[in-house]
Amino acid sequence: MSNVPAEFRYPHRPMFRRFLRWLARLTLKTLTRFEVVGEENIPKNGPFLVVGNHFDFADPVAVLAVLPQPLEFFAGTQRPAAPLIAKWIPELWKVYLVERGTSSRYALKAAEYVMQQNGVLGIFPEGGAWAQVLRPARPGTAYVATRTGVPILPIGLNGMSDIFPALRRGERTKLTIRIGRPFGPFKVTGRGRERRKQLNEIGHKIMQHIAALLPPEKHGIYATDPKLRAEAEAVAAFPWDPASEF
Repeated sequence: MSNVPAEFRYPHRPMFRRFLRWLARLTLKTLTRFEVVGEENIPKNGPFLVVGNHFDFADPVAVLAVLPQPLEFFAGTQRPAAPLIAKWIPELWKVYLVERGTSSRYALKAAEYVMQQNGVLGIFPEGGAWAQVLRPARPGTAYVATRTGVPILPIGLNGMSDIFPALRRGERTKLTIRIGRPFGPFKVTGRGRERRKQLNEIGHKIMQHIAALLPPEKHGIYATDPKLRAEAEAVAAFPWDPASEF
């Protein structure tokens, strides 16, 4: 589309990304007992959003390995718990970097341009990988979903954080990627607190769709077991600016 700024053209680096996708899938099949469930649920064409749980810094690698379409990502500029390799992976893939608390307008602009081009955008609603159980969604994902008005494809990732500990023991861990049925789109009405309340409710619905694709012990604050919910609440606090969207 001629009216799309070069920064937001979809997709970035198509040939190079096809190679990286092939390499990611080969690596996961080599290092793990790799299983994908629900590939038939992936829409044949965009636009749509992809959402998933975020337990490990390398989760985007698993998502791009199973999606056939070119995939754009949002990534936070703050990743203090990630290893050094995570510092250059976003640049290698050319993600849209979001400065938490200051760049929600930029993120929305990027999302809208990608959707206008029938693209696919990946977002991890929890806003970071600092725990091994589900936490609440940040408002940004629901905001993007309602502003773009596109369907949402949920993905559950189970086993990414176990890959390297298993390899150190001389084992290949089980990595399961479950893809659910698309849902949405969503819209909000009203303003102020009422609008924020609706966005929070949509965020919870998004996380519940993701929870349905994970084992019960990973459901975190969405668990039916009160003990599991209490344990999750102890680690659920957002470690960055609590006022930020993403």
